[in-house]
Order: sequence, then structure tokens, then C-alpha cells
Amino acid sequence: MQTREKLLELLEAHRGAYLSGETIARILSLSRSAIWKAVKALQNEGYAIAAVNNKGYCLLEQNDIISAQGIQKYLRPQLAGLDITVLPTVSSTNTFLRERAGSGAPEGCIVLANEQTKGRGRMGRNFFSPPETGIYMSLLLRPGNCMAEQALQITTMAAAAMCEAIDSVSDTEEQAQIKWVNDIYLHEKKVCGILTEGSFSLENGMLEYAVLGLGINIYPPKQHFPAELKPLAGTLFQLQKNDVKNRLAAEFLNRFYDYYARFACSDYIEEYRRRCFVIGKQVLLQSARQTKSAVVLDIDDRCRLLVRYEDGTEEACSSGEIRIKGEKVYSDCLYR
Repeated sequence: MQTREKLLELLEAHRGAYLSGETIARILSLSRSAIWKAVKALQNEGYAIAAVNNKGYCLLEQNDIISAQGIQKYLRPQLAGLDITVLPTVSSTNTFLRERAGSGAPEGCIVLANEQTKGRGRMGRNFFSPPETGIYMSLLLRPGNCMAEQALQITTMAAAAMCEAIDSVSDTEEQAQIKWVNDIYLHEKKVCGILTEGSFSLENGMLEYAVLGLGINIYPPKQHFPAELKPLAGTLFQLQKNDVKNRLAAEFLNRFYDYYARFACSDYIEEYRRRCFVIGKQVLLQSARQTKSAVVLDIDDRCRLLVRYEDGTEEACSSGEIRIKGEKVYSDCLYR
């Protein structure tokens, strides 16, 4: 671990409190000069660190910069072994992690970025990922004995976990909701999208690995949302909050891995169903072949969409895209 990382970990653990240069030097076995240089490096990255004679250094409460050290302090002890990497910018966290997965990286690798230059949604769509105002995160998963039809569970348990995480840090009484299959809404605006990509064995059809990607709009973009996104896109907050990015990322990881540890169980499905606001709605369901009008009847125990078409026939859909009547933007889905 580099000097900068050691110092940030220590300051995060004592956020809001002053630590003298002497104390830091003793704990980290560093020279006072090395500490000063590391403080300057962190300040240049945007961290608000106060330096006061006879008091020392203090990471101020009003910081909201995502970091591995900041996330780890909120994680449950059983998640201490997660390999968390935070990058200032990346083309796509999913692309970055898929490359690592293809090289044999183990489960538990997580990459986050402050910005994506080529963020991706479903079917090659761009995912708007401006700097400093969102969380862009991907997880590498290697569930054992997982068939293709079970892979949808990764996305749906992630959606349930993210809703719970948003509720835990939000300053509103309104709960986050799910638009089947993978969009998270708050105040009737989309605040999070989820994209899971996988590699399957040609020999037995089993999932070799999955990369679970999430993009969350924390604050309004400095240059505003593109015109085509304004009717749909929302943010969790309008003004900066203290350390909310690290708290939200950790809350999601805590809740997701709790569900994931019981992958064979379906205890998250009731939470998913409760938050799915399309049940009972008239929708347009777009598949690879056609677009049909339907009423959403329910979500089944495999998180498939149960619909009734205008001709009275019913179907359980595990793929496709839905548009609620009157909406202009399709939601992203996971698998076709």
C-alpha cells in the first residue's frame, strides 16, 4: 500500500478528528515530510483536509469522494476480503472488469470509477456517466452451478439490494422502486441502471462468470442531463451530502452479498415484487420479434414478468423491454 493510501485509510478512520503529524508518523512509520507530501497529493485530488499548527491534519466531514478506504470502513467484517479498486476515469467499469475476469481474476474483485467515457447500457446504448456526480461500479461474480436461466437472479437481487441501500441513505420518506427488470426509480425518475454481462461455457451451458454493473445518479450533472434524458433521469440528491457515495456503495455491497450468499434461496424476491411498480400497469412489451400491448399481472418466483395480452393469452417473460403507456423511453433490460 502506497503512502497516500495508508494516510487516506487512517484519516478516513478518524474523519472529522485531528491527528498530529507525530501521531501519524508513529502509526504509519513514515517521515513527517512523506506525510506532508501525501496530504498535498490528496488535497490536489479534491479531498478537503485541514492542516492546523499544533493540531495536525483532519479529513473534514463535508468530503464526498469515493475511495476504497472510505467504502471499506462501512463494510461488514465478513466483506473485508473484497478487492476494491477505485479509478478516476475508465472507459467502462464492466469492460475493465471483464478483461480482468478473462485473465482469471477471482470472485470478489470490484471496480468503481468517478467517470466513464464509454459507459454502456443494454443493446450497446450509451450510459451517461459524467464525472463527480455518480457512482459507476462493477462486481465480478463466479456463482457455482448457475445455469443461464438462473443468471437473471443476479440482476434482480442487485435491484432489491440497491433499493434498500438507497432508502438507508436517502433523506426522503419515499422508497426506491423497481421498473422490471433492472431500473431503479425515485420520485418517478430513474436514478440507477443495472447491466449484468456473463460468460457461459459452451460445453455445459453453465455460467463461468458474471460482471454486475451499476450506475447511480447521486447529484445533478454539472452540465445537466442530455435533452433526451431529462424527462426520465433523476438524482438521489440535489445538494452535496457528507460521505454519501462511500456509504451508499458500502450499503449496497453489504445487502447484495447478504442475498448472494443465499443464491439458491429466493428470500429477496418478495422485496423485489413489493417494489416493482409496473404490476397492474398497461405496458408495451418489446421482444426480439415484436411489440405487444399487455397488462402486467405479477412477478413470479423466478422474477419473470407475468403478463396478459389483449387476446387473453398469458406469458411469463424473462427477457424483453417494457414501456408503460405514455412513456417515451424504454427501460434497459438484462438478457434477451
